[in-house]
Amino acid sequence: MKRLFALLALLGAVSLGTPAWAQEAAPAELIASETVVIDSEVAPVAAEEAAKPDSGDTSWMLTSTMLVILMIIPGLALFYGGLARSKNMLSVLMHVFVIFCLMTLLWCIYGYSLAFSGEGTIIGNLEKIFLKGVTIDSLNGSMPEYVWVAFQSTFAAITTALIVGSFAERIKFAAVVIFAVLWFTFSYVPMAHIVWGGGFLGADGALDFAGGTVVHINAGIAGLVGAYLLGKRIGFGREAMTPHSLTLTMVGASLLWVGWFGFNAGSAGAANGQAGLAFVNTILATAAATLAWIGGEAIFKGHPSSLGAASGAVAGLVAVTPAAGYVGPMGSIFIGLAAGFVCLWGVNGLKKLLGADDAFDVFGVHGVGGILGAILTGVFAAPALGGQGFGDGNADMAAQVYVQIKSVGVTLIWSGLVAFIAYKIADLCVGLRVPEEEERQGLDISAHGETAYHL
Repeated sequence: MKRLFALLALLGAVSLGTPAWAQEAAPAELIASETVVIDSEVAPVAAEEAAKPDSGDTSWMLTSTMLVILMIIPGLALFYGGLARSKNMLSVLMHVFVIFCLMTLLWCIYGYSLAFSGEGTIIGNLEKIFLKGVTIDSLNGSMPEYVWVAFQSTFAAITTALIVGSFAERIKFAAVVIFAVLWFTFSYVPMAHIVWGGGFLGADGALDFAGGTVVHINAGIAGLVGAYLLGKRIGFGREAMTPHSLTLTMVGASLLWVGWFGFNAGSAGAANGQAGLAFVNTILATAAATLAWIGGEAIFKGHPSSLGAASGAVAGLVAVTPAAGYVGPMGSIFIGLAAGFVCLWGVNGLKKLLGADDAFDVFGVHGVGGILGAILTGVFAAPALGGQGFGDGNADMAAQVYVQIKSVGVTLIWSGLVAFIAYKIADLCVGLRVPEEEERQGLDISAHGETAYHL
């Protein structure tokens, strides 16, 4: 009878609110047993809701994916195309366009699995080869896994496409294809796993928000190796090799800037505060770098140029990429200012010291800017400087900067070696460089049988 009264008191509490006397009368073990029943009914509902993708995050990530595609085709294609001589315009567009098609296919066939499956220190596994196990119901965080696959495929594509700017105007089309497949497989995919997919640099707490090491340093050093192995263009240093359309280059740079918001802010993986921080930092660093570059030109060359403004914008975008979600707005401004001046030196003084014909300054902007941004990320991630804090296991700025420098070194060595071997294999298969007559004629006609302009 006593337990019956207690049960009635508990039921009354559910509907009317529990008075103090009823709380005292109800045995503790009875209350606990009722709570367990309630929890057991609610838990499956909560789990079911948690398994659903967030519509806001999904929408933002789909938009970000499209923005990164905008960066590549047409953004990067027009930026590089304008820098080429008119007789090589279509050749450059073809390199970028075809690499985009090829890399997105390879990413879904095996790249995604090797980069983001398994727990290896250097490479993943083939658990998700051919996107096995990826369905409309599988999730990555709060978004459908298919969206994450598509987003990451664009990173693989643009990283490989960046390299073509270094060996433009003298390489065989077939050699580009062979090199791209090999370098993607043995450099991009492992580096993506090492930093983002659970590899040893990620475990060390390396900070690379959107690809300072994985994308820009990775591509920059591969481009420099290619410039050395292919040699200088005919007439380099003796003939004028001015860009044929700075208008297209400026349009391309503008599209790159717009698309970069998906590149950086999308790397938050959600429509959240970190995405907002990355968005703001992408504006500020790019603006600061543009002003720094044209300011440096005005000081050292006597006038600012539109090419300098476009190049400065790209330098700022590159440098802030590893830092975008980790540093505060004032830190991003400093990074941008530094990138403008340092990358201006990279495409002038450093380029002369290296002696390579890096046609569109891939290493001078992406390599140098990526190195600068990666290291400065370790500095400005400090909470005292407005940052969001250091990576796991790194207690202070010195420890974080050490890990950042280590990640830079690993990327330079890994990508450089893979690029050298990939170029050599392509050279053995089809030869790297077009004959002198075809180079003088222009690759549009000799490689593709068409011209960009009819006069």
